[in-house]
Amino acid sequence: MDQVTRGILLERAKEISAKIDEHQAAIAELSVERREFLETLLDQGGMTQVQIANALGMSRGRISQLMAGGTRPERAFFGTGKITVAIGGKHETGRADGSALVVASREAFGAYERLAELLRGLGLEAESEIVPPPGLLQLNRPNLVVLTSPRLLPFVGQVLESDPVLGFSSDHLGWYLVNKETGIEYRSPTDKPVDYAYIGRLPRPDGKGTFLYLAGIHAPGTAGAVHYVENNLTKLYRDVKNRRWSKLIEVRYDPKTRETLSTSGLTGTFRHDNG
Repeated sequence: MDQVTRGILLERAKEISAKIDEHQAAIAELSVERREFLETLLDQGGMTQVQIANALGMSRGRISQLMAGGTRPERAFFGTGKITVAIGGKHETGRADGSALVVASREAFGAYERLAELLRGLGLEAESEIVPPPGLLQLNRPNLVVLTSPRLLPFVGQVLESDPVLGFSSDHLGWYLVNKETGIEYRSPTDKPVDYAYIGRLPRPDGKGTFLYLAGIHAPGTAGAVHYVENNLTKLYRDVKNRRWSKLIEVRYDPKTRETLSTSGLTGTFRHDNG
């Protein structure tokens, strides 16, 4: 066999492998969606497994198998493939060799590690991306989660302007969160180990999708945002699916270790599409 023929066969094998991977991913996501619909019919539709089985032309055993197996539907809250978690970084100074190194805060990277663990439990892979100053982050890509505030990622701050209800702002006193409809401002107190955070789904600048955004006013708030999603994922997914939405939360943390102690909703969950 000559080299040209080998090249043609190898290229065709690559094309087939890529198509198989695409079909397998599509089947996996359709299976998740089907399980979600079955759960909704059981929980909210007032149907039994026997009724669903009869309607779909399946056995009751097959319905039970579909409900028990497969991945959790809420994995779709994050994406359909490898998840990129972008973290705003800062230049580390005072190194012995005088070189500049871009690093993320301990809390922010710890938040990534917790998020990565959650994603692995959902059958998803995760990789981190430290965004160096001045925070020029590429938002036009699928399966993206963004951590840290607009102070480090100013381009995200521009996208946040599309949120009709909630957002970040700043003045001579520093950064804070605000309810645009009521004018209520949420500033982290200086005398208590409390921070506030924004969680939500925002539009990509190219209009071809969305990304998940989790950010505190300070680093403990960002860690708390991940903590809140981790502990409320099922409810969040049932409430918003993959729609655009936002919510503010309160984060209480240990003043010595700066680890999250508890998180709670500060506002309701606002859907941006009225859907």
